[in-house]
This record gives sequence, structure tokens and C-alpha cells, in this order.
Amino acid sequence: MVIMVTGGTGLVGQAIRAVAEVEKGPNERWIFLSSKDGDLKNAAETRALFEKYKPTHVIHLAAMVGGLYRNMKYNCDFLRLNNAINDNVLDSCKEFKVKKVVSCLSTCIFPDKTTYPIDETMVHNGPPHHSNFGYSHAKRMIDIMNQVYHLQYGCMFTSVIPTNVYGPYDNFSLEDGHVLPGLINKIFTAKKNGTPFTVWGTGSPRRQFIYSRDLAKLMIWVLRNYNEVSPIILSVDEEAEVSIKEAAEMIIDAFEFKGEVIYDTSKSDGQYKKTASNAKLRKYLPDFKFTPMQQGIKETVNWFLENYESART
Repeated sequence: MVIMVTGGTGLVGQAIRAVAEVEKGPNERWIFLSSKDGDLKNAAETRALFEKYKPTHVIHLAAMVGGLYRNMKYNCDFLRLNNAINDNVLDSCKEFKVKKVVSCLSTCIFPDKTTYPIDETMVHNGPPHHSNFGYSHAKRMIDIMNQVYHLQYGCMFTSVIPTNVYGPYDNFSLEDGHVLPGLINKIFTAKKNGTPFTVWGTGSPRRQFIYSRDLAKLMIWVLRNYNEVSPIILSVDEEAEVSIKEAAEMIIDAFEFKGEVIYDTSKSDGQYKKTASNAKLRKYLPDFKFTPMQQGIKETVNWFLENYESART
């Protein structure tokens, strides 16, 4: 097996690398690509990577990503650039007869107006939330592409849908990062400068957060063992869902922050909730143990403090 991981130096890619080093199977060669290796928006450069490494399996993580406010600002870019990346990667996988592809989707692809918990059958049941509908539709199209490549060419292309991922090597940018890494950087700055810690929004939206190392273990399991074209949600259990305020308080505890905390209610909350069911995953792996969120946040904060100079901020 030659396993090529696109987006291999990001949050999830680094976690997969760490897990693969410990749990490497016999006759497995892992290749982790970054944007420096080739531009996946370019068909010729994408093809050249497949020519060079001749992968038998692909984990496709590469994407233009960002938090709520970056999505709202660049909806068109998120749609066009992600569509280009996905089309080039999956077409090359077909041309080079890759045996299996696991692509990474997102819970934001689900309909904005829906019933909860959401599950894998509901992806295309209505429009996604307006705040990031460009990115959401590009990610939804991967599921459509998986189906049509399977129907027309017999390809084994599938996808996973993780809930909110966090961990070491995340993008801790205050403007462009996701909620947890953004809060970690904010509280670091507030503690250093002796200023208040400001959380955008009311803190009331609820999310399920999955530690990157847990997601990596599950994605490697999917690569080796899951043989459905339809996607599978990779998520902590429903009862592990927390509010943004609860998540912020865990970060406050991890930093031992004693300063003032402000909730800026003039900022958008985004989607209130998107509770996901992991019943399909539990059918396969009933005993999988997820990292407790307090522990995962503490490990992420420690990594951020130790790697601040090189972290994406």
C-alpha cells in the first residue's frame, strides 16, 4: 500500500502522521503532501504528483478552509477553489486506478433547516447555512462525485464527515481560524497583555468537538476497513456536545486565566447547533474511546505554548 495524504501538513494530516508512525501496518508506505509539493488547483501539477508517487490509496484532506468569518467573506472562492481541488484529485485517482480514496467533508454541509440529530442520509435534504454555503456545496459535491465515479467506473471512493476538529498544528489565526484555536490565541494574547478575553457572539451555540488524534485513528480505520461509498460521520457522542461558552471556560481553565471575560453579542453566532449522530460509527466501533475534551484542550494549549513561534497565527 502506498498511501498518499493530500493536505498532509495541516491539523488532521499531522495527526494522521503521528498515529501512522505508531500503528503503521505491514507493507504500508505513507506520503504526506503539502501545498509546496504541488498546486492541486492545477490539473497538470496534480497529475504529476500521482505520476511521481503512484499511490494505491489516497486520504484527501487538502482544501481551502477557514472559520465562520472567513467563509462569510470569501464564499465564491471557497466554492470555486475547492471544486477545482476535488475534481483534479478524484479524476487523477480514477486515471491512476487508486484502489480506495477517503475524502474529508464537514458537518456544515448539512441542511440549515433540519431535524436533529443529523445523520448520513440527510446531506442533500435542503440548502446549507447561508454563512458558508460556498464551502458547503463544494464539500457536498465530493459525495456526488464519489457516487458517480462508483456508478460509471466502479471506483471505491468514500468520505468521512467529522464534527469540529481541534488539536496541535491547527490554524490559530484570530481572523481566519476555527472557533477553538481562535479562542486559544485570543486568551494567550489577553493573558500576555493583561487585557480582557473577548469571545465573539453570545457563547450559546452548541458543537461537538473531536480531538485530531481521535479523528486520525478513525480515518485510518476507515481507510483499512470501511467499504461503503456513502459517507460516515466521525463524531463524539451526542451527549458530549458543549456550548461555545463551556468550551471557552475549558480554555480559561487550561490557561489559568484570571482576567475579565467579555461576550461580544454584536458578532454573529452562526448556526446555533448541528448535532450529529454517530450511530453508524458506533455500529462498527461500539467501544471506541474518545479523548475527554478537557484533556484534549489542555494538550492543545500546551502544544500551542511550546510551538508559538512556528504555529499558524
